[in-house]
Amino acid sequence: MIPDLDPETDLSFTRTLAAPRALVWECWTSPAHIPHFFIPAPHKVTAVEIDLRAGGRFNTTFDVDGHIMENKGVYLEVVPGARLVFTDAYSEGWKPAPEPFMTALLLLSDAPDGGTTYTAIARHRSAETRKSHEQMGFYDGWGTVVTQLEAYAQRLLASGWQA
Repeated sequence: MIPDLDPETDLSFTRTLAAPRALVWECWTSPAHIPHFFIPAPHKVTAVEIDLRAGGRFNTTFDVDGHIMENKGVYLEVVPGARLVFTDAYSEGWKPAPEPFMTALLLLSDAPDGGTTYTAIARHRSAETRKSHEQMGFYDGWGTVVTQLEAYAQRLLASGWQA
């Protein structure tokens, strides 16, 4: 179920992926898979820490054109196979971030032909932050990430991935 969206503070999109939901979930919840899709190429994920539970850490480190960016976050909700909610407003141990940016919701459901309906939502504290994120390239960036995720999942399927 997609929550009510606020056009002033929320950005979202939905896409159907040609990959089973169990595999999409595994890609999003396994540190081994995250570097293969989580940031638009040619940028790289250089480190991932996941403690997959409400209150658990979701930390990533990026290399963007030689600049190292650390992102510390926490899961707010984990519904296996269906819903991940995480934020940079807190880090593990519920430590508040000095400048939080957003809360992300990832919603997965079965699509026809064994695919996955994938909805990504970015919730922001203010209309200004939402607008800034849109201008930074939310649709292109997150769209690229989901395209990379689908391609990576297809490679895993071709190599014999089993649920």
